[in-house]
Amino acid sequence: MAKPIVAVVGRPNVGKSTFVNRVSQRPEAIVHETEGVTRDRTTHDTEWNGVEFTLVDTGGIEVSSSQDAFSDKIRAQAVMAIQEADAVVVIVDSKTGITKEDEVVASILKKSDRPVLLAVNKCDTVTQDAYAYEFYALGLGDPYPISAQHGNGVGDLLDDLVKMLPTFDDDDADDDTPAIAIIGRPNAGKSSLLNQLSGTQRSIVSDVAGTTRDVVDTIVEHDGRRYKLVDTAGMRKRTVISEDLEYYSYVRSERAIERADVALLVIDSTVGVTEQDQRLAGLADAAGCGLLVLLNKWDLVTSAERREELQNDLTDRLHFVTYAPSQRISALTGRSIERIWGQLDTVIAHRSQTIQTAHLNKLLTEMREFGHTVSSGKQRLKMNYVTQTRTKPPTFTFFVNNPELVTANYERYLENRLRERFDLTGTPIRLKFKKKA
Repeated sequence: MAKPIVAVVGRPNVGKSTFVNRVSQRPEAIVHETEGVTRDRTTHDTEWNGVEFTLVDTGGIEVSSSQDAFSDKIRAQAVMAIQEADAVVVIVDSKTGITKEDEVVASILKKSDRPVLLAVNKCDTVTQDAYAYEFYALGLGDPYPISAQHGNGVGDLLDDLVKMLPTFDDDDADDDTPAIAIIGRPNAGKSSLLNQLSGTQRSIVSDVAGTTRDVVDTIVEHDGRRYKLVDTAGMRKRTVISEDLEYYSYVRSERAIERADVALLVIDSTVGVTEQDQRLAGLADAAGCGLLVLLNKWDLVTSAERREELQNDLTDRLHFVTYAPSQRISALTGRSIERIWGQLDTVIAHRSQTIQTAHLNKLLTEMREFGHTVSSGKQRLKMNYVTQTRTKPPTFTFFVNNPELVTANYERYLENRLRERFDLTGTPIRLKFKKKA
């Protein structure tokens, strides 16, 4: 069901992400003492008094900052969030009083036609509550003294918030919308790809590695079909994550892969397939989501010899996910981006398909006639029956005389035979073995 959107805005370090976590009751928004932690808009579904809505956490709006090269882009992202919202909660800090940045935020909000609630955060005691009233001067209506950390006053604010939210019909339900996780190393071009696919400047794009720290969800429609695109923070090996802040982003990216239907693995063609790319492909495979490999920045690889080397590198280093199709693209120029949609639909369909039991057992009969099996001592593996027991990903259960006889090599043999007979491009599959009763 379509949900009203509530944007949470304010200057840096006033407690926006703490407020979002309090309301959503999940520690999804990154909270850190460093200013400017949240850069892109991030979404969090929640409800209050039976009213469901989506919170949008935004980066802090600043007047100017020579310390942060992203401040102008962060401000633009926050302004876009306000424009897309049905209501806005603006957070200020009771301990610092009104600042120039607060006045800038108030000016932006006054120019919008969105209903606004003013939350004066860090009012942890009755004495501090009194400081809230100076914020009347911002001209945003009655201030709500709250403590996002402890929860004081948040319920009163939410009571009034849900009263001003619009309602939507169930016609816009998107429960079956496939989730597409865009994954890859830092600076591989994930945010540029998201912007190309969504047709908007949805995520901050920069040539500084690690720009995207949070997971960003965007619902897009293409040829009448809806997709949920999930842009994730660039991943590095845990052993080289020196800041706890980057570690939190890493964990969120792992979660994005685990809940995705398909992962788009963006590889920087100017660098080639790295160990990190291999590990990401492994995470996607282990999570059971479909996989499509995108060789980004292909236009920058001009040597025919280097292009051939990259293709061989792809085959060699991602040999464990040979089922994943690959596509050469340029997220910056838009080259071959349109082709991704067709491949996505193919992978989604294959991951959801059900193969008839009769067809599976016809293949099993052929394999028995071929005679290839495994044995241990006097015991020989006998496969009696096979059926598909799950989808997303396709899972096949073999009923055998002794499951312990099945080796890893024999599992690979069975998977190869299944893929030769049935089109399972783009999706991992699972094989299970049960003893015949």
